[in-house]
Amino acid sequence: MNSRLSVATSLTALLLAFPAFAQAPQQLVAGKSQIRFAFQQMGVSVEGRFRKFEASVLFDPRKPEETRAAFEVDLGSIDLGSVEGETEARRKPWLHVEAFPRATFVAASVTAAGPGSFVASGPLTIKGATQPVTAPFTVTDSDGVRTVEGQFPLRRLQFRIGEGAWSDTDTVADQVTVRFRFVIPITP
Repeated sequence: MNSRLSVATSLTALLLAFPAFAQAPQQLVAGKSQIRFAFQQMGVSVEGRFRKFEASVLFDPRKPEETRAAFEVDLGSIDLGSVEGETEARRKPWLHVEAFPRATFVAASVTAAGPGSFVASGPLTIKGATQPVTAPFTVTDSDGVRTVEGQFPLRRLQFRIGEGAWSDTDTVADQVTVRFRFVIPITP
């Protein structure tokens, strides 16, 4: 079976397990959505992104408590702007992509935080470790698409990212800031 199809099928099955949702989940608009991250290495800012990720989203800003969203990131698609850095990041001490090819997040709850502002909370799993994450985000609608933008911090050591000698936070900071921009078609 095509792995892309199996991922989409798995995400859809997860979302449809919630009986309140009869409508089909929305998929991200390819090429307009992004997941980026930033951290400090020896006091220098480093930025990167993931080139491949998928999501299934059921979201109505009038009823945020009924939101269902599941995201899956292909960790092998890491882009640090350097082949050497990307190869290192895929190795066992870091993301260990061979054993843990994907990261997942499922929004367990979404609440309104003001006009156009929301907070999503749920489990994030990376490298076999699961931690709760809270991600504030904003939503804007324009030209038939909904743009969701936000960010959240994570502690890489909670996910065993950078093991052994790389666990020294003087070399690579523990905090990583994850920024996301998801563009989703608006359905009536």
